[in-house]
Amino acid sequence: MAVLRRILDFYIEGSIHVALSCAALVLMTQHMFDLPQNLWVVGFTFFGTIVGYNFVKYDALARTGKLPIKKQLKAIIALSVMAFFAVALCFFKLQRPTQLTAILFLGLTILYTLPFFPNRKNARNWKGVKIYMVALCWVGATVVLPVLDSGIVITSDFWVKCVQRFLLLFSLILVFEINDLKNDDPNLKTVPQQIGVKRTKILGVGLLAVFYFLEFLKRDFETRQLLVNAIIVPILAFLLYFSSESRNKYYTSFYAESVPILWWLLVVVSGCV
Repeated sequence: MAVLRRILDFYIEGSIHVALSCAALVLMTQHMFDLPQNLWVVGFTFFGTIVGYNFVKYDALARTGKLPIKKQLKAIIALSVMAFFAVALCFFKLQRPTQLTAILFLGLTILYTLPFFPNRKNARNWKGVKIYMVALCWVGATVVLPVLDSGIVITSDFWVKCVQRFLLLFSLILVFEINDLKNDDPNLKTVPQQIGVKRTKILGVGLLAVFYFLEFLKRDFETRQLLVNAIIVPILAFLLYFSSESRNKYYTSFYAESVPILWWLLVVVSGCV
């Protein structure tokens, strides 16, 4: 049992789980726009998420010497190095507009992690900004990049999907912000810090309702997607409703981050029925 727990912890702490979630959202975008499956884009987002998230999580601690180099951390560093070479390979297989856009979102990630101005905090610590930057970067990686790389004509459906994805991710991140409430610096001005936990949950459920009904604005209306969304929205609302400061790390880092993977699996299963 202890071995399985260590494997699970490495899977989570090494950002493999969140990377699978990101890859699942790319596959969702390819399905929604009927794009040919481009594994280079999927690989870029998967390996890029591992590199980016591990950089964000461990860079500051490593630079300040507060993080002891244990076996698990050594393994995570090795994983991140391998992922870096993999994402570099995938990057050079992307179309030029996709590469330029990827560099833009890379810049946002660096800004989020490292202080850009002397004697100033990084963007991660800017008041009230964190949730918007994370959601925006995920929209860029999981909607904008695969659509750009496909070369299809941008229609109104693309913008609807961008807004939908932003609302879904925003609601998902609220689960994390509630869970981290007791550890977050009060100066961060996260959503639950500003409006309270109860109102945050109401806000999240309201955004999920908007996410669902925006599907009706699409020109290429798909009943199957509505049915899948009708399953995933209550699941995320359930996770949001029962989120609290006392939940353990698996509630967010495993169960909440499984929502995009489950969303994709539901699409796959519905297509086989």
